[in-house]
Amino acid sequence: MQIKSAFRSFSNHNFTLFFSGQLVSRIGMWMQRTAVIWLIYSITDSVFMVGVATFAEQFPSFLFSIRGGIIADKYNKYKVLMITQILSALQAVVLTILAFSGNYNITLILLLSAFLGVVNAYDIPVRQSMINDIIDNREDLSNAVALNSTLNNLARLAGPALAGFVLAKFGADYCFLANSVSFIAVIGAIMAMHLPQYKNQALKNETTAKTNFKDGWNYLLKHPEISYPLMIAALSSLLVLPYITLLPVYAKDIFKGGASIFGWLNSAIGIGAFVGAFYLASLTNVANFRRILLVNSIILGISLLCFAYSSNLYVSLFFILISGFSAIMQSSTVMTIIQSESEPKYRGRMISFVAMALFGMLPLGSLFVGYIEPIIGTTHTLFIEGIAGIIIGIAFYTKLLLNKL
Repeated sequence: MQIKSAFRSFSNHNFTLFFSGQLVSRIGMWMQRTAVIWLIYSITDSVFMVGVATFAEQFPSFLFSIRGGIIADKYNKYKVLMITQILSALQAVVLTILAFSGNYNITLILLLSAFLGVVNAYDIPVRQSMINDIIDNREDLSNAVALNSTLNNLARLAGPALAGFVLAKFGADYCFLANSVSFIAVIGAIMAMHLPQYKNQALKNETTAKTNFKDGWNYLLKHPEISYPLMIAALSSLLVLPYITLLPVYAKDIFKGGASIFGWLNSAIGIGAFVGAFYLASLTNVANFRRILLVNSIILGISLLCFAYSSNLYVSLFFILISGFSAIMQSSTVMTIIQSESEPKYRGRMISFVAMALFGMLPLGSLFVGYIEPIIGTTHTLFIEGIAGIIIGIAFYTKLLLNKL
């Protein structure tokens, strides 16, 4: 691991602006997300409703992300990104106004979450594929992808921690306000970027979204070196990563705490994720990303098994930290593999498939977790998720390593 090389992508002015603006905005987004989940659980005392909230925000990405990928491959990413950020900011402002007026209507909150999910379906493929355009040296691509993951997980570390403090001292409305203000940074950073003129891309000649989807799907099926990592991401998002749905239960009912404990649990995940993303950023292109992917899929499962039956808060924080580390190692290596190995004209659509895997399967899994948790109990539900993580890692070992894909 070379620490000095971990920050080499910051030599690019556009990437530095992109990173800085997104970091502030993502911290605000995590504050809002944490506040929404805690608010809904506090009002309803229902894990299922937490699952519904996760479903409302993230499932639209499953429905619309392929269209987002087509737009990323077809249009000027700079302009599309500006539009999605403005729409996200408007969502945050409306939620803030409702909160300060005392209107904690669950239906309205879910509708606003669903609107944000639709915007994210277009934002994520554009934002992720845009990294290729703002990095001059292609050898720095894996570093830029890893640093981008570091950004998201710095935000996941800082956002819930700040949200826990603000929730306890001031309430959810100030978390929503913080997210609204944070968009000033990202919109300003986008306006300050100087990007090359976009060329007409191959999709300009395509006639229908159906044709574009079929073309991208066929490309995915013909390249198992891309499709297998994507399958791991999808299965993990469906069967393992929905453990976050259970965190409010652990904070409030098992550890007998409040919003601050909920913030600690989320921040522990963020610490682990930040360390994992920083480690990935320090790796070179010769690293065996597929081995990293499989090993951390198994580690994720083991950490959840240990967390499931731990009754000590500090021990649990350690295991949930490990889960954050392995989860980001898993998702970031999938993104790195797809970013670096897919052809440019298909890259936006491949990233949209990643979004479908990560943000489409996770809300379905969250609904399932919310359904079975009252039946078999919180700890047993988490235990099953841990076992699923181990099985996924072992099952794909022969596909990815023994076949040397």
